[in-house]
Amino acid sequence: MPASDAGRYVLTTGVPAERFEDLMALLRSAWWSNARTSEDVRRLIAGPSLFFFACERASGRLVAMARALSDGVYKAMVFDVIVLPEHQGQGLGCLVMEELLGHPAVRAAQHVELYCLPELEPFYERWGFTAEIGGVRLIRRTQGPKSPA
Repeated sequence: MPASDAGRYVLTTGVPAERFEDLMALLRSAWWSNARTSEDVRRLIAGPSLFFFACERASGRLVAMARALSDGVYKAMVFDVIVLPEHQGQGLGCLVMEELLGHPAVRAAQHVELYCLPELEPFYERWGFTAEIGGVRLIRRTQGPKSPA
């Protein structure tokens, strides 16, 4: 992050209730999360995810995020590394990743995993992430549309 921007942002964890709309704006800015509903995101916040944010110091607005799940021993999974487009290129993705990887529940995990598009692999390689995982493959089961509870 350029020295001129160093004081412009502050890091925070958790989701401040008064910043829910900022969280939704972050999620709407990424192709993989832009269809998430407020109802589902509220359930997400209530769950076990660890949230890390960069906020504008002056306004308190959330402008970058990373999220993780961890068992604190064997596995941690990184999700939703997002920086608002107008704040990209300022080192905020690195800032939230450093905070996430330094959290005790993530730092203690034997394996920290994530999935990303191939063109983003170089961004994550600086922390030791690699596509060489011994032939292991990601497989997925997708749920159909949710029915009302």
